[in-house]
Amino acid sequence: MNKKKLAVWKFASCDGCQLSILDCEDELLTLAAQIEIAYFPEATKTIIEGPYDISLVEGSVTTPHDAIQILEIRKNSKFLISIGACATSGGIQALRNYVKVSEYIKAVYASPEYIDTLETSTAIADHVKVDYELRGCPINKYQLLEVLSSYLHGKKPTVPDHSVCLECKLNGNPCVAVTRDLPCLGPVTQAGCGALCPHYYRGCFGCYGPKENPNTEALASYLSQNLVDDHTILGLFRNFNAGSPAFSKESKNYEKQ
Repeated sequence: MNKKKLAVWKFASCDGCQLSILDCEDELLTLAAQIEIAYFPEATKTIIEGPYDISLVEGSVTTPHDAIQILEIRKNSKFLISIGACATSGGIQALRNYVKVSEYIKAVYASPEYIDTLETSTAIADHVKVDYELRGCPINKYQLLEVLSSYLHGKKPTVPDHSVCLECKLNGNPCVAVTRDLPCLGPVTQAGCGALCPHYYRGCFGCYGPKENPNTEALASYLSQNLVDDHTILGLFRNFNAGSPAFSKESKNYEKQ
């Protein structure tokens, strides 16, 4: 049996999604019968040349070098999956998209002339064709296994696209916005975490990015009228998925004029 060659790549990120892959442990051993880990510097020094059947890409594109490298990865990958908030929306580092990066570089670095970076942090799909996007900060390892297994069996992955609110209901969690007056992005955020934060009486931070057709305007209006000020709403939408189109668009409505 010919094993599928898997490569795992890192761009601008915290490595959390790669650690989620390593956290699969026993499940990875089962997949090892069908998948050969050909390139994964986080886990092994062994490097097997491409092309690759599957490439998992963590992180956002933030430098000219990144922009060139992702083109090469796409060229050498039959199936490319972007994993995590950084790779699917630009990550927390997409906050740079709202400021003048060159001014920050001058303020932070003693020798700014050595810094070679882009003005924006962007998703992998903004540069190349992506075959599948797996959300999360970090990703849900069981969703990753579902995507890999689906690829091996030639079927569409079964990954939920409903909101975190449904997960709260399934877990029997009381609504933290209603019962505790806490700002929560659950109604507009894609499920995947098991409603972890609301389970511990904290509002959802939107780690999995916007769900399908999110009504961000309605949620922001409710928060503004009942719970928090405009500055807080701006911060809610400019978090782990600050660069996602839906959250970015809504956040701009709450910028100081």
